[in-house]
Amino acid sequence: MGTKAEEVDVDVVVAGGGVAGVACALAAARCGVRVVLVQDRPVLGGNASSEVRMHMVGADASGGRGLELATEAREGGLIEEIRLATCVANPQRSASVLDLVLYDMCRRQAGLRLLLNTAVTGVERVGERIAVALAHRSSTGHSFCLRAPVFVDCTGDGALGAAAGARFRQGREGRDEFGEVSALPQKDHRTLGSSLLFMARRHDQPMPFRAPSWARHFSDEDLRLRPHATAGVDRGLEYGYWWCEWGGHLDTIADNEAIRDELLAVLLGVWDHIKNHGDHGASHWALDWFGFLPGKRESRRFVGRHVLTETDVMGSRAFDDAIAYGGWPIDTHPPTGVDAAGEPPCRQVPVPWLYDIPLSACVSPDVPNLLFAGRNLSATHLAFASTRVMATCAAVGQGVGTAAAYAARHGCRPFDVAGDPRALWVVQQRLLRDDAYLIGVRHEDGDDLALAASCAASSQQVGGEADLVRSGQTRAVHGPGGAPPDRAVAGRHRWQSDPAAGLPAWIELDWPAPVTVAQVRLVFDTGLSRPLTLTHSDAYAERMIWGRPQPETVADYWLEGRVGSAWQVLAKVDGNCQRLCVHTLDAPVTVTRLRLTVTATHGLDHARVGEIRVYGHLRDWPVSCQGGTP
Repeated sequence: MGTKAEEVDVDVVVAGGGVAGVACALAAARCGVRVVLVQDRPVLGGNASSEVRMHMVGADASGGRGLELATEAREGGLIEEIRLATCVANPQRSASVLDLVLYDMCRRQAGLRLLLNTAVTGVERVGERIAVALAHRSSTGHSFCLRAPVFVDCTGDGALGAAAGARFRQGREGRDEFGEVSALPQKDHRTLGSSLLFMARRHDQPMPFRAPSWARHFSDEDLRLRPHATAGVDRGLEYGYWWCEWGGHLDTIADNEAIRDELLAVLLGVWDHIKNHGDHGASHWALDWFGFLPGKRESRRFVGRHVLTETDVMGSRAFDDAIAYGGWPIDTHPPTGVDAAGEPPCRQVPVPWLYDIPLSACVSPDVPNLLFAGRNLSATHLAFASTRVMATCAAVGQGVGTAAAYAARHGCRPFDVAGDPRALWVVQQRLLRDDAYLIGVRHEDGDDLALAASCAASSQQVGGEADLVRSGQTRAVHGPGGAPPDRAVAGRHRWQSDPAAGLPAWIELDWPAPVTVAQVRLVFDTGLSRPLTLTHSDAYAERMIWGRPQPETVADYWLEGRVGSAWQVLAKVDGNCQRLCVHTLDAPVTVTRLRLTVTATHGLDHARVGEIRVYGHLRDWPVSCQGGTP
């Protein structure tokens, strides 16, 4: 007889442990609900993990979105926390260290249970709703019945939602269906293909390579549009080629094993060409690692309350229910990959502005307690070609996780949250509290005591005045390629002390009457106009500040409260490297003033603080709007 399945009762079930699922599960748990995260692999991270090793890019377009003009388009919130932690903990750029960062964050998070090597195998429904997700862990033979009021599919392939009967799309839409000017004249069932990456290492002697008999054979003509190793250039081979792609003309789910086999033949054939056919400067190079798990770009895309389109993306359509944003180009690849030798390996159409991703593209109209985040959200093939990149998926994951927690806590359906202005205001304000960015949405949380204080500082720059820590924004996105002009809020949105005055520098909040402080939330500058992501490409890494904290970031500081006639130290930090720093006091303190003193940064000659929030109550959700009811 088989072992009885373990019954797991939580508030939110998240299926899929890529960066979207990790961000979703962490966000929901930090909102105070019980979460289980189910991942069918031994590590977290999906295409960013050590099993695939693709770098996490996003709305900043790898620094191409206004880098010289300091447009701060890099995602904040949880994906920024992950990037900053990985940057400092991983100067060696090890793929496995990112696995560890993600695992550690999930393992330490209160209210979050992690089930690795565990796949969702089916669901049980009651009416339209999912009642139970069935899961099995092959490594131990254990089965699970996962019960919750809210379920989120972050599996990429849409395994949970498909099992529940949620509608989905596969393939490329025709031009007339959504009026997309760049769409094909007629629809087809082809998708973007999958890739296998490799890593290579230079040795101090020649390293021969003999390809297996089943490897593909490539000529210079076959690869003429796919840049690869160049004679006389003794670098660039350390990281493989994303264009080792194939399989979009097949079913990337049902045919995944066959696609993997052919991708291995492609990868080894490309390496054979580099090593043994022509002078590619590779005589001393040898393969050090290569993947066996295809990095899948596209499979199922669910049909939500709204289907995001090319028009939405290119026109930066405003959505009242925005929970994240994108900005990567519309990045399409030929479905047959390397077999399309006469086509470029990709076509990237720049997106003019950052654009909204709405909650309505992440909720199912068929299964009202199902949400989705990641590359399976509700979008056409062309819109998906922009939203699919991992930092964008993580931002969506945080937004969806926050909405899922709200629905679970308030006993409502995710489907209804997407149409409820009050619920959306609460979800959006919680996202801003957690340092996510939403285009044109301002901080209005009436619980924030800082909004009622006056500000002063030891020194300040023109355009970096002290009061900007209460501006309702925490980044500069009004430049070229930033927020659309009609929704951009001009300014730096941070206090910047005067370099001539040196450090220490302080900023102070002053209230007309005593207030009780239970928590202080600080947002520091971490250089959001620059690219920052784990990469195994030396050339890409040289464009970043990697292996140490970002130089703008406040390193050492202390918080003091004016209690009666004396200052009392509330918190003291040395060596900070994060953007969002939350200080929950052991016991609330009544103060008339609050002072933040910055004694050191990680390189800059002045202090930069984007926001200071002060709360007298530890509530998971904003309950009042500054100036009235939202």
